[in-house]
Amino acid sequence: MSVIYLLIAISIFVAIGFFIAFIFAVKSGQYDDDYTPSVRMLFDDELIKSSQNKSEIKG
Repeated sequence: MSVIYLLIAISIFVAIGFFIAFIFAVKSGQYDDDYTPSVRMLFDDELIKSSQNKSEIKG
């Protein structure tokens, strides 16, 4: 039974470690998306044209 308590304690410490690493990665900009905004402007025009074409066909 004491092994279960030990394993629970170790798993909590590991989970806290991963959570701290995740928070550090987010604050340091690891998950910032620098690529999509520069490419999005190339595809926005196609989305607008296709939605206008659909509305012209329906109306």
